[in-house]
Amino acid sequence: MAQAAPAPGGLPRSTPKAVTRGAAPDVFDARTHRIARLAGPVLLGLVYGYWAAANRRSGGPITGWNLLFGFVTAIVFAVVLMALLTLAPRMRRELHALAWTAFIGCAFGFLYSQTGESVLRSIGMSLAVSAVTFAVFFYRFYTHEDAAGHRVR
Repeated sequence: MAQAAPAPGGLPRSTPKAVTRGAAPDVFDARTHRIARLAGPVLLGLVYGYWAAANRRSGGPITGWNLLFGFVTAIVFAVVLMALLTLAPRMRRELHALAWTAFIGCAFGFLYSQTGESVLRSIGMSLAVSAVTFAVFFYRFYTHEDAAGHRVR
């Protein structure tokens, strides 16, 4: 069977960008990343605010004060999360893990306290969640960053 010989002037071949080994290719442009950097914490804040408001009303009727509580909680959560996402990567790995531990522990403790449980139980549950969080995040940052906080992989 005969094959056609390649002719000069065919379609130019585009060479793909070099992708480092193990890294996922970046398929979105810079504008999309900027929007996601803002939209992610805002959406998480809205979910957190709704959850806190639902815990506070314990299945009762939705009131104006309950809506206000949910939106204020959402705003505070989103602002603190954006600040943490901005500042934490610049910290050393121990402080990086500690910052995330404090954030997650406080966020969980606040949600748990809205259920009507005692303050001591809320603190105990929050400390348990914080201990597990610190162990996981410290291991993660210790194995993926050098002592100065720069990513190794």
